[in-house]
Amino acid sequence: MKLGMVGLGRMGGNIVRRLTRKGHTCVVFDQSPAAIQAIVAEGAAGGADLADLVKRLERPRVVWVMLPAGETTEQAVAQLGELLEKGDTVIDGGNTFYKDDIRRAQTLKAKGIHYVDCGTSGGVWGLERGYCMMIGGDKSVVAGLDPLFDALAPGPGTIPQTPGREGRDPRVERGYLHCGPAGAGHFVKMIHNGIEYGLMQAFAEGFNILRGADSEKLPQEQRYDFDLPDIAEVWRRGSVVGSWLLDLTAIALAQDPELKNYSGFVEDSGEGRWTIMAAIEEAVPAHVLSAALYARFRSRDQEGFSDKVLSAMRHQFGGHVEPKSRD
Repeated sequence: MKLGMVGLGRMGGNIVRRLTRKGHTCVVFDQSPAAIQAIVAEGAAGGADLADLVKRLERPRVVWVMLPAGETTEQAVAQLGELLEKGDTVIDGGNTFYKDDIRRAQTLKAKGIHYVDCGTSGGVWGLERGYCMMIGGDKSVVAGLDPLFDALAPGPGTIPQTPGREGRDPRVERGYLHCGPAGAGHFVKMIHNGIEYGLMQAFAEGFNILRGADSEKLPQEQRYDFDLPDIAEVWRRGSVVGSWLLDLTAIALAQDPELKNYSGFVEDSGEGRWTIMAAIEEAVPAHVLSAALYARFRSRDQEGFSDKVLSAMRHQFGGHVEPKSRD
């Protein structure tokens, strides 16, 4: 198939590379001429702007937008809505809020243009490992795009088939799923990332407790000087907490056991907040995911006001005096 790709960042560029390696043809555009040139050198065609990109595609056209969620993606989709024609398709592979997908799909549908939302997981490793994709949109439109999704997906690999799955959608075992109508793909990806927050926080807190096991606050016989890189590595080997996140943690600790190159300032890209919003709207409890999101907020405030309020209360009711140092 022939695909237009808008956005050649950490994931967009590698999506093009993977598709090209699998025999698909790509026309690309990015605000950075250097990013375009790099991909063109590897076999893609470059567009001067969105209008030029659209002109280089044969009908029915398929354009994948891989840009940061928010206004940047909003403008790109709106512009494509003016350039594309009936029967063409826009795929949003970024981390868009699912309610925005529903609105955009309705707007484009009035023009006869299809809209597909594709939650894409795989990060910078996706070029070699493939991408797990959670897809929303009209069933027949998604089916017509199957060659693209199949090329991007990891494939079954060496993972054994789950018992009891006989007769179910085989695409799932290859790493991609049609989740439902517009917005469904990004909704599933949103919850995926909310869960990711919780898993990451659990690992972070666990390793922090291990690191503190040699604290001077503990009796001498209860102190342990643990080798965190080795613990991460042994857990990878048959442990029930084994996972790709643990694999990545093991890599980071092996390279820098004290993680001196990190400040501990943890951003959130939106999906964690949206997950909690969905839980509130559904009146569904989400204790762990909420705490994980708030922990990220906390990481950015070394001496937050909430700490001062807590300290003040402790001093008022118990005469507790703050230590001279936070260490």
